[in-house]
Amino acid sequence: MSIGGFITWGIIAVVVIYVIAIYNNLVTLKHAVAKAWSNIDVLLKQRHDELPKLVEVCKQYMKFEQETLEKVMLARSSVSAARERGDVGALGQAETQLRLGLGNLFAVAEAYPDLKANENFQHLQHRISGLENAIADRREFYNESVNVNNVRIEQFPDVIIARLFNFGPKQLLEFSEEEKKDVDIKALFG
Repeated sequence: MSIGGFITWGIIAVVVIYVIAIYNNLVTLKHAVAKAWSNIDVLLKQRHDELPKLVEVCKQYMKFEQETLEKVMLARSSVSAARERGDVGALGQAETQLRLGLGNLFAVAEAYPDLKANENFQHLQHRISGLENAIADRREFYNESVNVNNVRIEQFPDVIIARLFNFGPKQLLEFSEEEKKDVDIKALFG
C-alpha cells in the first residue's frame, strides 16, 4: 500500500472514531436527562402518596375548608396524570397548581390551632415540605441536564450526528409565573 493509501485510511479511521465518540457522548447525555427525570419522578410519587394522608388529617379539623382540600387533591391528580404521561409541560403547570394549593392549605391551617398542634399534621407538613425542597433541587439538576443535551445537539459537528441518529431536544421543567407571585394572605382568610 502506498503512503497516500495509508494517509487516506488513517483519515477515515480518525473520522470514524470521532463520529463514534460524538455518538457515545450524545447517548450519555440522553441517559443523563432520563436519570434526572427518574430522580424527580421518585419524589413526585412519594409526595403523591403523602398528600391523601395530609388531607385526611386536615378534614378532621377543617370542616369548612373543603374547597381548599379539593383543590389540593385535584392538583395532585393532575400532577400524577402528567407524570405518568411523561408530559413535562403539563407537569410544570400542574406542579404550579399543587404548590399553590399546598401553600394555601398550610396558610389556612394557621387558623386552626388544634390542627397545627396535631402531631400527624406536623409530621406530614414537615415531610411534604422536605419533598418539595428536594423536588426543587432535582428540578434544577434535570433542567441543567436538559440544557447540556439541547446545547450539544445544536453544536457543530454534533448536530450532524444528532440529526442522523434522531437525538432530539428535551423540554425544560418550568413552573408558571403564578408560583412566583406573593401569596395573598387576605384572600385566604376572606
